[in-house]
Amino acid sequence: MTQVVWRALRLCGGVAVFVLIWELVVRAFALPPFMLPSPFSVYAAFVDQWAFLLKHAAITAGETVLGFLFGVGAGVLLALMMSASDLMRRLMLPPITATQSLPVFAIAPLLVLWFGFGLASKVVMAVIVIFFSVTSTFHDGLRRTDPAFLDLAHLYRLNRWQRLRFIRIPAALPALASGIRIAAVFAPIGAVVGEWVGAKGGLAFIMLQSNARMQTDTMFAALILLAIMVLLLRALVEMAVVRLIPWQQEKT
Repeated sequence: MTQVVWRALRLCGGVAVFVLIWELVVRAFALPPFMLPSPFSVYAAFVDQWAFLLKHAAITAGETVLGFLFGVGAGVLLALMMSASDLMRRLMLPPITATQSLPVFAIAPLLVLWFGFGLASKVVMAVIVIFFSVTSTFHDGLRRTDPAFLDLAHLYRLNRWQRLRFIRIPAALPALASGIRIAAVFAPIGAVVGEWVGAKGGLAFIMLQSNARMQTDTMFAALILLAIMVLLLRALVEMAVVRLIPWQQEKT
């Protein structure tokens, strides 16, 4: 049986166990629907409102993908700039690190004020949330190039650009892959935080509206869609990583 089938079976088994435990908890404690709806109630809410939910899921998905792409691009560019010289690293690292010490909920209202309630503020928020992981991991990989590779580059008289292109960047790709995997998980969080502060649509918009109306089943349906979105993005990233660094095989 192929590796993909095994992964699918493990995923389905995990979901089945989770749903079973969820249903048992609801029944055992006789929880009211506004506190914790049953899986069947959430499924019914999704079936009744699937067009509405998918419409807003598409909004969040667009924000997430754009934020992910721009965030990864910004992270790679910043890492390359910091690896270019020690002076550049000393100038850029403090402000980059400072952005990560600020609570995202403190930044989000400012981004909405500056960029409005539309797409831009959500994309910027996602970029802020994820770019540091890409920058730090890729920069660390560029700094820790195997000295033997650098000696080989010196032997072949490669210039600085050739060393970067043919030696340092390929050697740092596994570190970059780790940062991209982290970014794939946190990119939706950035988009959702932006929507939570102020938005005209999206899954967080549904969650806020459902919570205010005590429609917990609809809110859980939106949460499940968000979780599926994260899993799909992570799966796409894993496929891209296999193509990017095919020589690095991982255990499953």
